[in-house]
Amino acid sequence: MKTIPQFLKAALAAFSIALPFYCYAQQPPGINEFYQVSGEMHRWYFSLSDLVLVIGAISGILGGLRIYTNWQSGKHHHIDAQVMGWFFSCLFLTLIGVFLRALFRVN
Repeated sequence: MKTIPQFLKAALAAFSIALPFYCYAQQPPGINEFYQVSGEMHRWYFSLSDLVLVIGAISGILGGLRIYTNWQSGKHHHIDAQVMGWFFSCLFLTLIGVFLRALFRVN
């Protein structure tokens, strides 16, 4: 069985001692970009959330008008599915705003 030379043991010891300091000095790639995008999200979040609510209001009004038109024209057999679809789409838009606010920690 071969023995490990003394200089190799010393080099391995020096490398294992210096490695944590070298790794500590390095910053993982993308961290600065992540903070930059997070700051942009904080600046743009309220405008985007208002835009989503306006789109939701328009689609809600159009969905309600479509259901009203079908109800008045006598197409009663699909009304339940349309009402549920309309209701759950409005609920989804409301909950996605809350979810995004929690995800990006916007107050």
